[in-house]
Amino acid sequence: MKANYPAEFMTAVLTSDSGDTDKISVDIAECKKMDISVLPPDINESFGDFTVVPPKSPAPKVRPWEPQGLTLGNAIRFGLYTIKNLGAEIADAIIEERKKNGEFKSFSDFLDRVQHKNLNKKSMEALIKSGAMDALGERAQMLFNLDEALNYNKETAKAGQSQNSLFGLMEDQSSVPNLKLKETAPASQEEKLLWEKELLGLYLSGHPLDKFKDKLEKIKTKIGYARKLSNGLPIVTAGMIEEVKKIMTKKNEQMLFVKLSDYENSIEMVVFPRTLESYGDIIREGNCVAVKGRISLRNGEPSIIVEQTKELQN
Repeated sequence: MKANYPAEFMTAVLTSDSGDTDKISVDIAECKKMDISVLPPDINESFGDFTVVPPKSPAPKVRPWEPQGLTLGNAIRFGLYTIKNLGAEIADAIIEERKKNGEFKSFSDFLDRVQHKNLNKKSMEALIKSGAMDALGERAQMLFNLDEALNYNKETAKAGQSQNSLFGLMEDQSSVPNLKLKETAPASQEEKLLWEKELLGLYLSGHPLDKFKDKLEKIKTKIGYARKLSNGLPIVTAGMIEEVKKIMTKKNEQMLFVKLSDYENSIEMVVFPRTLESYGDIIREGNCVAVKGRISLRNGEPSIIVEQTKELQN
């Protein structure tokens, strides 16, 4: 299956691993090795779970083992169920409307057609920030106009109900507002990545480490390899600080437990009080750093005892 139907196989793997972002990250890395694109959710293509994106045009050559005319996908689309804060009911409503009346052509077209009690500020923010509505507009502009958009959606729903009544046919429908989006600065790549991480659990349109690729290539020990090293071995690696937990020692000194991640793997780092005094200003969430330390195995789980760290710079 993996050799003959790679996208279909990896779609099944991704769906089975849904909800586990660590496994999904590994799956996506495997897709990249197989030259399969994993695309963010899209209201015009996504279904509930991960799905294969069908080719836009027939494949130039039919594979010998395929029935005549069958074409296989070479990309996988995130499903709407994977978006945090969205909910299955509104996701299903979007999919059903698209099946009945075709793709959504514009932001206002989406608001005209999706009339559901769960289409609220929280669900709209989830759709926009995750990139699911990129085909209909720029993320920051849609967010900036969200209150007006939701008001437009409510008024459109009222007008639709009124038109279905006998008296509604005689009423003036001019009260329905026109949706004109006010201008605002577009979202930065950093903002988009943070939103994707928040709502999908990982980065899709890029990675904060991308701008340091040249420096990362010089560091031989990736986090995945570091996790296999024996207790006490020295280590130099790099990644992005995703999470910082502060605790107080018995001596009432502060120390840190830190999650360091690269493109595929993550590892815990332990920063003792003396090291924290020297590098506390560097060890903060969102920072991309190089780390020198030693491996510590506790209950079979590897971590890095930090000795030195340095912020990565362009």
